Amino acid sequence: MHLLTRLRRGRPTAARVPRAAQIRALLEELDDAVAAQQPADAAVADCGAVDGATGQVAQDCGRAGIRFHRLLARLRNLPLTEPDLLQAQDRAGRLLAYDQWMVRQALNLAFTAHPDARTEAARLQLNGLGRPADDLRRLRDALKETSTGGTGNRPAPTEPRRSPWSSM
Repeated sequence: MHLLTRLRRGRPTAARVPRAAQIRALLEELDDAVAAQQPADAAVADCGAVDGATGQVAQDCGRAGIRFHRLLARLRNLPLTEPDLLQAQDRAGRLLAYDQWMVRQALNLAFTAHPDARTEAARLQLNGLGRPADDLRRLRDALKETSTGGTGNRPAPTEPRRSPWSSM
């Protein structure tokens, strides 16, 4: 009965985190995500190497997949309340999920149990994470610009009226 009572009451509301702190937390996760993309991009491209992928490539992809999984979990657990930041968090989550998926697909193509001409042709076209990786970098850069309002390191004096990443 005690559990049902707690579930009916809902979770206690946390103290409101200041917008600046929410932006800093989101930017920290986005910086980590962008940093994780470089080795993952190289690993995915290596899966498409003409001479085939090596065991080291498989390990690199495995590490990249794990790192993206952990980043995605940390990103989703951020206590954001501002609508525009929630929108950016959602967009970043989808882009990170794509990166994670791309690493997995590259592994599947490079180390398939049933190689055939179509699989090999698809594998040879692998050249990195692609446009979604660029989109994540642009999202991070837009959030940085919005947070400083083009004033260097000082926070923007007013909140933006429209999120720069809402149309992405």
